[in-house]
Amino acid sequence: MRMAFVLFDGVTSMDFVGFYEAITWLAILKAKENVSWTFCADKAEVTDDRGLKMKIDEVLPDLGKFDLVFLPGGMPTRKLRFDEAFMGWIRTAEAAPYKVSVCTGALLLGAAGFLEGKKATTNSSAYELLAPYCGEVVKARVVRDGHIVTGGGVTASIDLGLYMVEWLTNKDIALQVQEKLEYPYYQVGSLSDIYMGTR
Repeated sequence: MRMAFVLFDGVTSMDFVGFYEAITWLAILKAKENVSWTFCADKAEVTDDRGLKMKIDEVLPDLGKFDLVFLPGGMPTRKLRFDEAFMGWIRTAEAAPYKVSVCTGALLLGAAGFLEGKKATTNSSAYELLAPYCGEVVKARVVRDGHIVTGGGVTASIDLGLYMVEWLTNKDIALQVQEKLEYPYYQVGSLSDIYMGTR
C-alpha cells in the first residue's frame, strides 16, 4: 500500500502526525504488504503553523499513483481551496482508492469534487464551510462514506488513523496499535456502530 501525505505551508502538524503515527504501524507490524509513504507538497520544504520545517519527498507528484491520499488541515485550506493550480494537483488523486482527510483537509477534498453527495466531517469551526461541498455534514470524530473517510478536528487524526488501521486489517491489529500509542479513547470494533456514514 502506497500512501501519500499531502503537506502545505501553514499545515496543523497534529492533524498530520496523529494519523501518520497510527497508520504507519501497518508497516512496522507487517500488517499489510509493501506499505510505504511519501511526503508530498507543491514545494520542496513546507513550514507548519508554528514554524516547524519539513522536507518533502516528491513535489507535485501524480496523486493517482498512490493507494491512499491523506489531506490534513490548517488555516490555509480556506484559501487553498480557491487556488486553481493547487486544486488541480489535488484532483489528480481521483484514481486513488482511498481518499482521507482530517480537520479542514475536508475542504480540499470538497473543493476537488470528491465529497459531492457524500457524508463528511471536519473541524467544528468549519462545518458551514464544508456544507456546500458535501451531501451532509456529520458531527462525528470519523465519517466514512464509501472509500472516502473524513475526520473531525485536530486530535481526531489519531482516531482516524486507528479507524483506518482497523478497516484495512482487523480488530486485533487496531488493538495492538492502540496499545502502542497508549491512546484509550478509540473504540475498537466500532467500524459500523458509532461512526456514521458507513456503507
